[in-house]
Amino acid sequence: MTESPAQPAVPGRFRRLRPASVRPSWWPLPVCVLLGAACGFSYGTLATPEYTATSYAMVTAGKDIDPAAALGYAQSYGRLVTSDATLSYAKGAAGEPVRELRTHVLSETSPDSPMIAVTGTSADPGRAADIANAVTEAVVVSSGHVAKDTGVKLIKFSHAVPPADPVSPSVPLGAAVGASAGGLTGGLVLLVRPRRGRRDTGAQVPAPAHGGAATPAEERELVR
Repeated sequence: MTESPAQPAVPGRFRRLRPASVRPSWWPLPVCVLLGAACGFSYGTLATPEYTATSYAMVTAGKDIDPAAALGYAQSYGRLVTSDATLSYAKGAAGEPVRELRTHVLSETSPDSPMIAVTGTSADPGRAADIANAVTEAVVVSSGHVAKDTGVKLIKFSHAVPPADPVSPSVPLGAAVGASAGGLTGGLVLLVRPRRGRRDTGAQVPAPAHGGAATPAEERELVR
C-alpha cells in the first residue's frame, strides 16, 4: 500500500498576505487644507488693499407734506445716486470718469428711515472719502432743483472721512478662510471618491488539507 507524504498542518483554512506598506485613505484632507491655507496667505499678501468711506444724506418733509412721504423719496433718491446725471455732476470733484466712478460707488437705503448712505471705495483712503462726499453733494444738489415740486428736501447729514484700516482680508484671515475652504474641498473628495476594500486584507490563499485525513483518491491507490 502506498501512501501520500504527510502535509504540514496549517492553522486555519486560509492564509492572509499583507502588503508591506499601507497609505492612509484620508490623505486628501490635510493636503487640501494646506493648499487652501497657502492660497489664502498668498491672496492676503499680494492683494491690493481696498478702503471704504461713507457719507449720509437725509430726506426731510415740508410743512404740508406727510412725514411718511419722506421714506418713499429716500428710496427714489437712493436709486439716483448711481445714475448718469448724478455721476456726471460728481466726476469733477471725485476726479474719475463716469464709467470708473460707477464701479466705486454704492448706495443703501432703509425702509424704516429716510436716510441714504453713499459709500465710496478706492485703494487710497482719501480718494474713497472724496468719492463719497462728491456723489452725496451731487444728489443733494439735484434734489434741490425739484424741492418745490416734491415738497421734500435732501440735506447732507454726515461727512465722509478717510478710513484708517482697509476692508480687504488680512493675511491671517485670508489663510484661515483658505484653510477652511480647503478642508471642505478635501471632505467632499473623500465623500465622492470610489470606495475600496480594506487595504490590509490582502489575497487569501487556500491552505492544503491536513495530512492525517484520507481522501477518496488515496483510497483508490491501495495495492492488493
